[in-house]
Amino acid sequence: RAPEDEQEEVEVGWQEKLFSQFEVDLYLNESACQTPLDWQYHEEIQKLEKAGGRKNCRIFTYTDHDRFTNLEELCQKVTDLDHEVPSYLVERMANVRRRRQDRRPVEASSLKSKIITWEPSEEFIKNNHVINTPVQTMYIMGDLGPYGKLGHREYENVLCTIKVDGNGVITVKPDFSGTKGAYRIELDGEKREVWEYTIENASAQVQPEEEEREQRVFRDLYGRHRDYLSGLVGSDFEMPLPGTLRLFINGEIVSAQGYEYDNLYVHFFLELPNQWSSSPFQQLSGVTQTCATKTVGWDKVAYFCYPFTVEMFYTQEDEGVFPNSLPQWPVLYFEVLSLDFWQRYRVEGYGSLVLPACPGVHMLTIPTWRPVGLGTVAEMRRFFIGGSPELEDLTYIRTPSTFKGKRLSRFGFRTETTGSVTFRLYCLQQSKAFLENSALRQRMQSVLDRLGGFSQQSSVYNVLEAFQRARRRMQEARESLPQDLINTSASTV
Repeated sequence: RAPEDEQEEVEVGWQEKLFSQFEVDLYLNESACQTPLDWQYHEEIQKLEKAGGRKNCRIFTYTDHDRFTNLEELCQKVTDLDHEVPSYLVERMANVRRRRQDRRPVEASSLKSKIITWEPSEEFIKNNHVINTPVQTMYIMGDLGPYGKLGHREYENVLCTIKVDGNGVITVKPDFSGTKGAYRIELDGEKREVWEYTIENASAQVQPEEEEREQRVFRDLYGRHRDYLSGLVGSDFEMPLPGTLRLFINGEIVSAQGYEYDNLYVHFFLELPNQWSSSPFQQLSGVTQTCATKTVGWDKVAYFCYPFTVEMFYTQEDEGVFPNSLPQWPVLYFEVLSLDFWQRYRVEGYGSLVLPACPGVHMLTIPTWRPVGLGTVAEMRRFFIGGSPELEDLTYIRTPSTFKGKRLSRFGFRTETTGSVTFRLYCLQQSKAFLENSALRQRMQSVLDRLGGFSQQSSVYNVLEAFQRARRRMQEARESLPQDLINTSASTV
């Protein structure tokens, strides 16, 4: 057990300055005082000496403004190697203090006209390289020198580090001792001394009245914030009418790859089948920017990253009748064109995309084709003066909107395969049918099963047809039975 003169207990407040023997000897000398803080410590130590000297012996502190705090943050090691060689990143980041108490908030009226500093100095880079949460630091130190040798810097050891950031988060390292026992520091000296110390929280407990008052303030603050968010978002969401499905698409034309010429752009439009509608202000077509390609692997890829948003509504004609055929889904038609330096444009490919019927994220790559003229004259015209055979009606990519027959012949229509276009689609569906949970029969007649489950409608129709066939066979068998047998079975049941 350590003797009584080697035991010490000190209660330290936040940013409370306790001087070490080294600081007392240093700041008593007026020639060592250079900064205003040094002169302030000089006066405080003189007052302590007149009052009988400092009360603490081995335990002292370094506050946020002391030199040690700067040096400690500057010289911290990243690894536990004895001969660590700091990397370039460590050297650059070591000059950046994570504290910004001296920086005042920029007012709107005092904004600088010089937004960009083209030739920053080293000091400017050091002060503005990292903008982090303001942090105040305090170190509780221990002078663990041998008896009678207090005041030597080589015997100073950090017992505890306390940091408080601008968000009010307090970090104590190492943590309060509690039930974990005392911390140990072993010194490599002549006697190989071992020091043990504990860290306890000596803050006064909050009174119940103050804690309740604080909780009320928090509840009021959270309530105001909740009301503010509710005012931004709104409490009532518009629901579509019964028998109506809202389809919302957040789409993106990601890229186009594998085309012959450079400087590509995409023209697209959306065709709405029968029973589909959109807002009068809804844009159903668009053109991307012209994008130069870059070589990725064996292909030349143009990255558009062009976003578009589409909102559509499907209205059911008769809620109680199940349709005899699958409903048509909106189709996205698009064409890829190129534009060179001489303003010569060429059609690079046509394609179409049926919007996904399932909600969620869909990444789709659609191949394209283009018409080809007879002979070499058309290709020479395309090469030298631009232009090429193109479609008058883009719906001819699939089934033309004006076609009313049963069979569509494309015999003699010459085409060639070109590149492909990649789409990323985020699909959302909204319908009151999604809220129906009453019975399977009602759900089978709802928009949900006819449209929301579009990808599984083939299996649904197979089940319905098998059910109808089984029901007809049961009715036929029941009609063929004698009437007295049916009555007897009914009475028995």
